Amino acid sequence: MFDTLVQFDKELFLFLNGLHNSFFDQIMWWFSEKYFWIPLYAAVLIWWVKEWKWNVIWLVVFAVLVVVANDQISVAIKFAIERPRPSHNPEFEGLVHLLNNYHGGAYGFVSSHAANTFGFAVFSLMFIKRRWYTIAILIWAALVSYSRVYLGVHYPADIFFGGLLGVGFGFLLYYLCNFSMQKFPIKKAA
Repeated sequence: MFDTLVQFDKELFLFLNGLHNSFFDQIMWWFSEKYFWIPLYAAVLIWWVKEWKWNVIWLVVFAVLVVVANDQISVAIKFAIERPRPSHNPEFEGLVHLLNNYHGGAYGFVSSHAANTFGFAVFSLMFIKRRWYTIAILIWAALVSYSRVYLGVHYPADIFFGGLLGVGFGFLLYYLCNFSMQKFPIKKAA
């Protein structure tokens, strides 16, 4: 059963990675670039400041914790599992569509990009309770995550389990942040 799932994951990767063209090559490269999304993070921060005033400090601290926790745990899992990325898999030599000769690190399970983006998405949408935002931020997380398959550095399972990790930490740290804001509210000094 496990071997069947691994084989399906590889075949799905080859199919998804094979859906490329020169237009989307550049877009997916940008989607995968963390600095490309600074305006999004700034917009979320502005919304939080407007909505939460001085308690935005709690939100920023916990948003950073979401990303740091997901990043460090996903890296620890990568080195514990040691599943080579598709870009490092000799079985796929010549079959993987890569951009700018980018191969990523040696191991890919679980995706840090997926963990970080889904963690941030879930955490932020719990504080921006708007339907349009929820839909947009989850699509954003899915596109950033998919870009990693497109670039040839993650299997779909890497993305799926990285996303689950991110969602879990997004919810956990939302509840801890919400508790902290209620127990220790920050008010402007008089």
